[in-house]
Amino acid sequence: MTKQEAGKRIASLTKAINHHRYLYHVLDKQEISDAALDSLKHELKLLEREYPNLVQPDSPSLRVGGEPLPYFKKVTHKVHQWSFDDAFTPEEIRAWETRNLKILFPKGYPSERIEYVCELKIDGFKIVLTYEKGVLVNAATRGDGKIGEDVTENVKTIESIPLSLERPVDIVVEGEIWLSKKELVRINKEQESKGLPLYANPRNLAAGAIRQLDPKVVASRKLDSFIYDIAQLAPLRQGYARQVIPETQEEELEFLGQLGFKVNPHYKKVADIEGVIKYWEEWQKNKDKEAYLIDGVAVKVNERDLQEKLGYTGKSPRFAIAFKFPAEQVTTVVEDIQVQVGRTGTLTPVAHLKPVLVAGSTVARATLHNEDEIKRLDVRVGDTVILQKAGDVIPDVVQVLTELRPKNSRAYIFPIKCPVCGAVVKRNQDKAAHKCTNPKCPARDLRRFYHFVSRRAMDIDGLGPKIIDLLVENNLLADFADIYELEQGDIESLPRMGELSAKNLVQAIDKSRDATLARFVFALGIAQVGEETAIDLAGQFGSIDKLMRASAESLREIEGVGDVVAREIEDYFADKKNVALIQKLLTHIRIQKSPASPRLRRTSKLEGKKFVITGTLEGMSRDEAKDKIRELGGDVSSAVSKETDYVVAGTEPGSKYEKAQELGVRILSETEFFKLIK
Repeated sequence: MTKQEAGKRIASLTKAINHHRYLYHVLDKQEISDAALDSLKHELKLLEREYPNLVQPDSPSLRVGGEPLPYFKKVTHKVHQWSFDDAFTPEEIRAWETRNLKILFPKGYPSERIEYVCELKIDGFKIVLTYEKGVLVNAATRGDGKIGEDVTENVKTIESIPLSLERPVDIVVEGEIWLSKKELVRINKEQESKGLPLYANPRNLAAGAIRQLDPKVVASRKLDSFIYDIAQLAPLRQGYARQVIPETQEEELEFLGQLGFKVNPHYKKVADIEGVIKYWEEWQKNKDKEAYLIDGVAVKVNERDLQEKLGYTGKSPRFAIAFKFPAEQVTTVVEDIQVQVGRTGTLTPVAHLKPVLVAGSTVARATLHNEDEIKRLDVRVGDTVILQKAGDVIPDVVQVLTELRPKNSRAYIFPIKCPVCGAVVKRNQDKAAHKCTNPKCPARDLRRFYHFVSRRAMDIDGLGPKIIDLLVENNLLADFADIYELEQGDIESLPRMGELSAKNLVQAIDKSRDATLARFVFALGIAQVGEETAIDLAGQFGSIDKLMRASAESLREIEGVGDVVAREIEDYFADKKNVALIQKLLTHIRIQKSPASPRLRRTSKLEGKKFVITGTLEGMSRDEAKDKIRELGGDVSSAVSKETDYVVAGTEPGSKYEKAQELGVRILSETEFFKLIK
């Protein structure tokens, strides 16, 4: 076969394989057997191996996964990636429409109703795909909305995502990558047979798979996709009719299907907001019948000209909203109650449960918070309990079904000795917390390490609890300073660690050698010194030497530092072992000059304002929100009091929201918060 003949055969095979891929993975149809399709793929692979310069960027052979990637490149999105606001009740979805009507028709509402398109909100992993002349050139994660990670090679392994489109368009589309519930079961069976941990839910496994550096691993996961939006569409090139984004959301979904994308078939155009509510109610009942997880309904104004009039807020489109399903509740049995010892010695009771699937995740543990919460619930070993979980919120035991309680059950008695070291446990009379009195408790030591390397402390990427445990077990870590004396050879010789992993970890450790004073102080894990207090201490004293010499009186002069905190700080630096550790650390760490404390600024628009954040923010992380408040001169606290000016409430706010209502503190929605910090 000549090279020219091989080129023609490769083109024919590519066209045939893509045709059958589309039938099978997008339309759920099949014209030839799996064996016949595999034979076509095998022939193509042999020809491409013989003529490597004939391999095209949209070749089906690329789906099997290439060589492992060294890292993910950053990608600047052509179009900003927005996140949707949430509604949880029919009242909230009607209020959303009312707000939009006031914008669209400020002089009064017309008699015509607004049409909507309802789409299933797939609980997966968002992806942004860019095609040039109809060929996939880039696939990126959402990231922070402006910059994502290039995961093109991994996405090419997903059969339902076309490598080339039916038309040679320049287009950017958005969609969801998901893993079927059936595939999760298959993968977990493999994990179990190998004695490895099971994966909790399809969403997390899909997200983890896409961020694998080895595309072959991604290919083995059998991920799937649904595409639901056109972010950008350029006119077709010379020789083709001009192409614009369709005039309605319904037509847009139809057009995506014509291009060869897999579009979820259950979308529906409804005549009004009551039709939206009816669709939402129907899918609450039917969602578990589908192969994928569904956590709500994406509601969009159908007409594009109305979408453009409504526009966007600081983080979300006004013309669309996520109508979430209510938090799921299930019943399960408490098999045991055990306490964990934290880095400051605080004992936290944890209910060990009979594993149960709730809100898409398999849950086997739930925090019981403290002794007072156990008494309030009267939860006991053997009890049948109601467990509630919403999204990524930690599951809560919300009720005990006492009518199902075993006859021989006994009330839980909080331990008087530490379960790790046997030292006496004492309760803080001002709080519900119990603490181990042994400052050298092994559990405290490990959690101090976990805290020291965490993102808001020294931020050593890749040095998680499992690696720390491994290093401690092998006598490579005795104190924080030992982290900075690790060599690549020390790490790569450990079980489950290789040359590349060791090299990356050493690089991450080196990167953390430059740190702000606030990060350094927070990382030390001084009792009662949280992130906010560490920032204030750094701003007030400016250097670790001045802080170490500070008296209790000078510490108490700082707003937010009372007698208890001042005493803890003074006691910490009075301990010669702590001073010796800090001096040892300073031979490895370079502390950068700290800016003035945000509480001491006098020029910012938020100067003197105190904030508390509760719930999950969609537009930015809570840490980013805290940084922004401080940057503008405001103050962030972890507790609501009469002195609090604002409580920023994301989705699923907790008891702080109720406390703010009780005290009459102003509560800001996420949208209102973004307007305030603009």
